[in-house]
Amino acid sequence: MKGMLRQVVFIVFSAVLMMMAMKSHAFEMRVEFSADAIQSLSGRTLNKSKMFVSKTAVRTETNQQGRDVVEITYLLTGKKVLLDVEKSAYREKQGVVMKPAWRDKKLRSPCEGVKGIKCLDLGTEKMRNMMVKKWQVERIINGKTFKSMHWIESDRRFAIKEVMPDGSIAELILMGTGRLDGREAEQWKSIYSHPSGQRSETRQWYDKELKMVTREEDNNGHVRELVNIKVGRQNPGLFIVPQGYKKIKN
Repeated sequence: MKGMLRQVVFIVFSAVLMMMAMKSHAFEMRVEFSADAIQSLSGRTLNKSKMFVSKTAVRTETNQQGRDVVEITYLLTGKKVLLDVEKSAYREKQGVVMKPAWRDKKLRSPCEGVKGIKCLDLGTEKMRNMMVKKWQVERIINGKTFKSMHWIESDRRFAIKEVMPDGSIAELILMGTGRLDGREAEQWKSIYSHPSGQRSETRQWYDKELKMVTREEDNNGHVRELVNIKVGRQNPGLFIVPQGYKKIKN
């Protein structure tokens, strides 16, 4: 569980970039949009994909060694479909099932709907001028109980501090607000500290309309970002296997 923004969010570059979405113990897509997903190092582009996001699915289009490859991920079932455009064929595989967003007020705790864990409500307190809900999470693995602590910001519903069973600490610090690529965004500093002394920091920009991180950069010059974001309803046909495509067995 290293880092605060590692749950769900960006499913791009074969289910990597989209996992940057703010860690709210849930995945949600309230706004449909398209964008270019870019991964770079010291200004040099390493990967680039086109992404289309509906409320229940994500489609990414990439060119790998001259071949067009399409991946469709269905968020609620976890199913992935890989399209081989050149061969008019497709392959299915099972990925991670994303549970309903805790932003839905019908859910009473971040543990609801998740098997094998228990949440204990420890009340509300103030942290860095924000009201946070404190939770203790327990998970039993091979007969042993593992406990972690989570301080979840009341408005945005993501954790601004977490203490893991191994003693590692992940924190989010709000640095300010502004505009990124013409869009309203908050800038956060994410800090991860391990009892061994290992420490890492990243900077993240949280898009206020999309409710997800659209840019992340670390001190080594690695950048993952969404650019050319266009909000709007996506064509449902983008998220289905085209007629005539042959299924390939895994």
